[in-house]
Amino acid sequence: MQRPEAWPRPHPGEGAAAALAGGAAPPARAGEPAGSRLQEPSLYTIKAVFILDHDGHRLLAKYYDDTFPSMKEQMAFEKNVFSKTSRTDSEIAFFGGMTIVYKSSIDLFLYVVGSSHENELMLMSVLTCLFESLNHMLRKNVEKRWLLENMDGAFLVLDEIVDGGVILESDPQQVIQKVNFRVLQSAKEQIKWSLLK
Repeated sequence: MQRPEAWPRPHPGEGAAAALAGGAAPPARAGEPAGSRLQEPSLYTIKAVFILDHDGHRLLAKYYDDTFPSMKEQMAFEKNVFSKTSRTDSEIAFFGGMTIVYKSSIDLFLYVVGSSHENELMLMSVLTCLFESLNHMLRKNVEKRWLLENMDGAFLVLDEIVDGGVILESDPQQVIQKVNFRVLQSAKEQIKWSLLK
């Protein structure tokens, strides 16, 4: 049996634009009706991660594709998501063709956004890893005041979990080890440069 030819998958956000512009689509197999193919798997699973305060104001946000290209569109999306999720007890929402998992902690709301066909368990593992890593870094005080005082560490944690929409790590202990290593390396570099002066 011949193996079907691999078809390059565009980066998230490019597929719809290419389809509208009349770009090429993967060819259908012999005897297969057009449009019935399942979507090819991709490493680009995360569209956005953001943390809002209890009033719905952004504290930390990273968007990994061009679904919301401008700051204005991002803020409007965050406001809509917050209004739909802030008063519910569930952990998952489907909104605007996206799957959103979220968690609240004292005065913070943490969100992980994926496409509508994304596995909720994968998104939830990212959310859990983010929360547990922040919980450890902030010494079990995952709240606005402590997050604002440790924002650089929060971005390091997020960068160790997700890079460009690709999930790198879902184990909070590994994330904390990597963040501590990066902080230690940075401190060594600063000491080295201060001794050279």
